Amino acid sequence: MEPIVLNDLKAIALDPNLPWEPFRPGVEIHRLYPAEPEGAAAALLRYQPGATVPYHLHTGFEHILVLSGSQSDENGTYSAGTLVVNPPDTRHTVHSPEGCIVLAIWAKPVHIEP
Repeated sequence: MEPIVLNDLKAIALDPNLPWEPFRPGVEIHRLYPAEPEGAAAALLRYQPGATVPYHLHTGFEHILVLSGSQSDENGTYSAGTLVVNPPDTRHTVHSPEGCIVLAIWAKPVHIEP
């Protein structure tokens, strides 16, 4: 596999021709590389205004870079340019009242909880 180089990530995320797939209701995903079983994954996530991701557990580190809009969880609201690092064994819900696009990098899978 060749290195992945993303020049001007914000412009890439806003490209109207970027292929997005359904991820959760109101949230779409553009995978940057295939997820490894029980391993790392990286993707752009696009939240429609008011979209949420339910309560979930991080089994490894999660890095979220907000590229546009804002994203909120129980710990605060994060605007464009903010990097959030959620450590292993943390849980939260995520919502975006105004909509947003984020870069998400997961060291290990995330588990949605009931």
